[in-house]
Amino acid sequence: MFHFDVSMKSTLKRTWAEIDLSALSYNYKKIREHIGQNVAFCGVVKADAYGHGAVMVSKRLQDMGAEYLAVSSIDEAMELRFNGITMPILILGHTPREQVDRLITLNITQAVTCEAKAIEYSEEAVRFGGTLKVHIKVDTGMSRLGYICEGDYFEHGVDGICEACDLPGLSAEGIFTHFAVADEEGDECRRYTDHQFKLFCDVVSAVEKKRGIDFKIKHCANTGATYSLPQTYLDMVRPGLLLYGYGEYAQKMGLRPVMTMKTTVSTIKIYPAGTKISYGGLYTTKDKTRIGVIPYGYADGFLRCLSNKYEVATSDGPARVCGRICMDMCMIDLTDKPDVGVGDEIEIFGPHNPIEKMADIAQTIPYEIVCAVSKRVHRIYIEDGDVVHSELMLRL
Repeated sequence: MFHFDVSMKSTLKRTWAEIDLSALSYNYKKIREHIGQNVAFCGVVKADAYGHGAVMVSKRLQDMGAEYLAVSSIDEAMELRFNGITMPILILGHTPREQVDRLITLNITQAVTCEAKAIEYSEEAVRFGGTLKVHIKVDTGMSRLGYICEGDYFEHGVDGICEACDLPGLSAEGIFTHFAVADEEGDECRRYTDHQFKLFCDVVSAVEKKRGIDFKIKHCANTGATYSLPQTYLDMVRPGLLLYGYGEYAQKMGLRPVMTMKTTVSTIKIYPAGTKISYGGLYTTKDKTRIGVIPYGYADGFLRCLSNKYEVATSDGPARVCGRICMDMCMIDLTDKPDVGVGDEIEIFGPHNPIEKMADIAQTIPYEIVCAVSKRVHRIYIEDGDVVHSELMLRL
């Protein structure tokens, strides 16, 4: 990773993402007020903090007093440790057994999702001569990772969790599950989430009773549950997209979008009626058309399915994307915007062009859009309107 001086304006003026640290701090405070001071806050910073930059986001959360961070892999955890993050980090996904010594050395917490993983981690921890802190994952209906405890599997699952907790070399600090439809509307989804929560509580109660030891941290509330289901908070919540200010729950809470995606107009050309634009000739000009080219394509994260459908924001109003989105650029119609010229800024999504609109058109979720922002897009960090840091993730 190359850290460069913010005076390098020429490289910053291709396509960039502005990360508003003030908005991040505001969102954290608002969520903290919402959940109450007695509930721990686990900031989900996997996938490079959903494209916002895991190191910078984690530093801000650490400074503000968050209790935990959650990542997907040991590589993501190591990036944080090697960049000054000292607070607890939970790996939600799989870690190979040969990396257990690193987990222990770097004081990283590992999710245990089944008997085989528990045994592997235990054996490696004993071999290394250390203790691995773990959180047990319970599958209550996500049908992905975790000890199955539904129906006839309840006793077997409880016994398996107890055995994992008692293995040498493991310290079972926490236990958790993940809701499948807590962010979906409707009575059926609410009933499903209620069932997941009850099953989780029943499992926790049975394990604690059988072992005679309580878990220090019990957690299950994701973004949807953090907003609407306070009974699920338990010891800690894990808001994901909510922290970054996107989605209906963020809007209802008055949270602020943290990322604004911007680019500039690099070229403007005038084409006569009947001109086909971009690959496949799917767009044909009906009249004389003023076409702007912007250096933002699907290699930057602009989903190709938005071709001919999306509008970017200019200083003079929305401008429609014309033709297929290319790898490195796309074309926009500037015919009725004579004051928009070469070098002018274009907002792809942000305060004047909500990311939710892009997600709706693409028939996806804001998660996918921010996670798709590629490493060649500069991240520029803003604090109270001033640039405080910038990053380019390319290896230069």
